[in-house]
Amino acid sequence: MSLRAEPLYTHGSASKTAVVFCNLGTPDAPTAAALRRYLAQFLSDSRVIEIPKLIWAVILHGIILRVRPAKSAAKYASVWMPGGSPLKVWTDTQARLLQASLQQRGHDVTVRYAMRYGNPAIGKTLSELRAEGVTRVLVLPAYPQYSAATTASVVDDVARWALQTRHLPEFRFVNRYGDDPQYIEALANSVRKHWQAKGRPERLVMSFHGMPARTLELGDPYHCECLKTGRLLAEALSLTKQQYSITFQSRFGRAKWLQPYTEPTLKKLAAEGTTHVDVICPGFSADCLETLEEISMEARDAFLAAGGRQFSYIPCLNDSDAGMAALTALTERHLLGWPTQQTQDPQQLQAQRMLALAAGASQ
Repeated sequence: MSLRAEPLYTHGSASKTAVVFCNLGTPDAPTAAALRRYLAQFLSDSRVIEIPKLIWAVILHGIILRVRPAKSAAKYASVWMPGGSPLKVWTDTQARLLQASLQQRGHDVTVRYAMRYGNPAIGKTLSELRAEGVTRVLVLPAYPQYSAATTASVVDDVARWALQTRHLPEFRFVNRYGDDPQYIEALANSVRKHWQAKGRPERLVMSFHGMPARTLELGDPYHCECLKTGRLLAEALSLTKQQYSITFQSRFGRAKWLQPYTEPTLKKLAAEGTTHVDVICPGFSADCLETLEEISMEARDAFLAAGGRQFSYIPCLNDSDAGMAALTALTERHLLGWPTQQTQDPQQLQAQRMLALAAGASQ
C-alpha cells in the first residue's frame, strides 16, 4: 500500500487539535439505490458480519442486496428530515454544539463529525483535518457501549487511513461511556421530564441494539455494558426490578441474538395485563431509523395490537442541554494533557521557523 503524497512540512506552524465525532452512518437518500450502496458497505464489514467471507458474499449479493434496499428505503422515507436522515441531522448538530461548548470553556479545538459507513467518511474527514494542519485527533465514537462491531470498527477505519498517511497526527480514542455518571444522569433527567409531562408508566423498557449471541461467547463486552447502563439508569430513577426491563432490538437473520427481544417482550407485557409502557434506547446517542421507525412506530403498533393501551417513546438525548453537557465533560477528560487552552505565541513560532530555514529547511 503506497503512502499519499503530502505537502512539505512547514516549520513554525501552530499545533492544532481536533475531535472527530463518529457515528454509524446513513444512506445519502431514502431510495433503493442509495440503500444498496450503504448496505453493501455496512454489511461487507467483517466486524459486523462474522461468518466466512465467501459464504456471506453469496448471501449478500445474491439475496440481501436484491431484496432489502427497497424495504429499507421505505422505512427511511417514513422518518426522513429536511436536512437528511435523522442520524445525520442529529450527529451534525451534536458536533457543532460540542465545538461551541468546548470553545466557551476555553478550548481551541475543531470538532467534525464522520460516519463509519456512508458520508462524510472517516478517512476523508481525517485527510481534510490533516490538510488544515491538525496535529492531534481525539476519535470519539458516538456509541455509549463498546462493541467490536461498532467502536472497534471505527478504530479499524482510522487505522486504514493511517496506513496510507506519512505524517500522522497524534491519536486518542474513546472506547465507551455507558457508565459515565453524567451520561446516566442525563438519561434519568430525560425520563423524569417525560414522566412529568406524560405521567409514569407501569413499566420502563430500555431497548438496546441487538447483536448475535455468539459475540458474547467470543468475548465482546457489549451485552454486559448494556446491562450495566440499564442497571445504573434504573438506580438513578429508584426503580424496582418489577418496574423496568432491559431488551434488545434489530434482529437480523435466523441466528440467535442477545435476549430478551424487544418486540416479543412488549407483546408479552401487554398479554399479561400491562397497559402503559415507556421505551427508551440508552444505547443510541441520537435518534435514528432504529429508534424512530423500529421503536416509535413498529414496536408501538405491536404493543397496542397485543392489548396495550398507552405507549410512549422517550427520545434520545440528541441536542438536549444535559446530553451535550455530558458529552462536553467526557471530551474534556479525554483531552487532558493536550495544550488546547494555551495560545501559541506567533512571534515564537516565527522565530522557530527562521531557525529551521537557517539550518537548511525549505519551508
